[in-house]
Amino acid sequence: MDRTRWTALGVLATGSLMTILDGSIVTVAMPAIQADLGFSSAELSWVVNAYLIAFGSLLLLAGRLGDLIGRKRMFLTGTAVFTAASLLAGAATSPALLIAARFLQGVGSAMAMAVSLGILVTLFTVPADRSRAIAVFSFTGAAGAAIGQVVGGVLTDALSWHWIFFINLPIGLATLFLGRRTLPGERGLGLGSGADLAGALLVTAGLVTGIYAVVELEKSGPIRTAGLFALAVALLAGFVVRQTTARDPLVPVRVLRTPGVAVANLVQVLTLAACFAFQVLVTLYLQNVLGYDALRTGLAMLPAAVAIGAVSLGLSARLNARFGERRMLLVGLAMLFGVLALLVRVPVHANYAVDVLPVMLLVAGFGLVLPALATLAMSGARADDAGLVSGLFNTTQQIGMALGVAVLATLAAARTDTLRAAGQGAAEALTGGYRLAFAVGAGLVVVAFVTAALLLRPAPAQIVTESPTAIRL
Repeated sequence: MDRTRWTALGVLATGSLMTILDGSIVTVAMPAIQADLGFSSAELSWVVNAYLIAFGSLLLLAGRLGDLIGRKRMFLTGTAVFTAASLLAGAATSPALLIAARFLQGVGSAMAMAVSLGILVTLFTVPADRSRAIAVFSFTGAAGAAIGQVVGGVLTDALSWHWIFFINLPIGLATLFLGRRTLPGERGLGLGSGADLAGALLVTAGLVTGIYAVVELEKSGPIRTAGLFALAVALLAGFVVRQTTARDPLVPVRVLRTPGVAVANLVQVLTLAACFAFQVLVTLYLQNVLGYDALRTGLAMLPAAVAIGAVSLGLSARLNARFGERRMLLVGLAMLFGVLALLVRVPVHANYAVDVLPVMLLVAGFGLVLPALATLAMSGARADDAGLVSGLFNTTQQIGMALGVAVLATLAAARTDTLRAAGQGAAEALTGGYRLAFAVGAGLVVVAFVTAALLLRPAPAQIVTESPTAIRL
C-alpha cells in the first residue's frame, strides 16, 4: 500500500515535470524551428501562445470534470492526449501543423495537471507524508522550467528541434503504464452531479479571451486590447452570476469560502507574476546583454533548479512540519524579494559568479513558497471538490505566469525604447528595461508577503475530509 502510494506520487510528479518542461523546453529551440519551418516573426510566438491559451483556459473545467468522471480517468486521458500531440508536434512539417499540435498539447496538459493535486491529497492525508509528497510534486513545477531550458539546448544542438517533442513519447507511455496500475481508482460523482455547461462555457471563453489579450499585449493596439479585456471581464462576471444561481455550479461558493483557498490563490498569482517573469527576463538578460548562447544560458540557470530542488525535496517538508506552512511561505517570499532586489542593480558588464550566481542560489526560496502555497490552497478541500480546487490552483498559476511575462516584459521593452531614444547604447538600454521590470516584480512580492501575513491562517491538520467517493487502490 505504502509503496503503491509513493509510486503513484512518482507518476504524478513525472506527468507534472513533462508538462512544465514542455512549457520552457521550446523557448531555446525557437530559432531552429523558425528556420526549419519558415515561421514569420509574428507566427513564431504562437508556438508558445497556442499551448498557453489551451492550458490556462481549460484547467478549471478539467478539474471539475475530473471530480465528476473520476480524476484517474481524467489524468490518464490527458496524458494520452499530450503524448499523441507530442508525436504530432515532433513530426510537424508546417507552421499550421505545429501550432495545432501545440494547442492539443495544452489541452492534454490541462486535463492531466488539473487533477494532479486532487489525486495527491486523496493519497496522502497524514500531515507528515502529505508535506513530503507536496514537496516532491512542487519541486517539479519550481525547477522544471530551468531544467527544460538545459534539456532544450542540449537536444536542439545535439539532435534537432524535433526531439524536444519526441522525448515526451517514452515518458508519456511510461506514465500511462504505471498510472493505470498505481493511481487510485474512483467512481466520480457523475455528470449529473455538477455538469454546469453554461458556466463552463462562460469561464472557458472568459479565460481564453483574457489570456489571449495578455499574450498579445505587446502587439495589440490600446483600443483592441481594452476591448478584449472588457469582453473577458464581462464573460467572467457572467460566470460569477451563473455560479450563484445554478443548481449544480461549476465552482460552488463553498469552495471559495474554504479557509485559505482564495487568499492562497491570490498570493500565488502575485508571486508567479514576479517570479516567472524573473526567469524569462534573466534569460533575455543573459543572452541579449551578456551574449550567452542557448546552451550556456541553460547551464547558467541550472543552479537555480538545483537550489530549488535541494530545498523542495530536502528541507521544506521538515520545515513546514516544524514551523507551519504559513511561516515558511513568508520566509520564502522574503527570499524571493531579495532575488528581485539584487537584480534591480544588475550591471551591464556582469561577472556571473559575483552578480548572477548569488541570485540563482537565493531563488531557493521558491522551494519554500510553492509547497506551502499548495498545502494552504488545498487545506480543508472536501474529497469531492479536490479536483476542482486543484484545477483552480493550477489555473491561477498559469494566470500569474501569463500576466507577469506580458506586463513586465512590456514595461521592460517600453523602458528600453525610452532609454534608446535618449541616446543610450543597446546593452545599457536593455539593462535599464530589465531593472525596471525587476523592481516592479519586487513590489508584487511585497504585496504577496503582506497579503499572506495579514490574511492567511495556518493549515489544518487534515486536507481532505471523508466523503462518499470510493477510493480503490
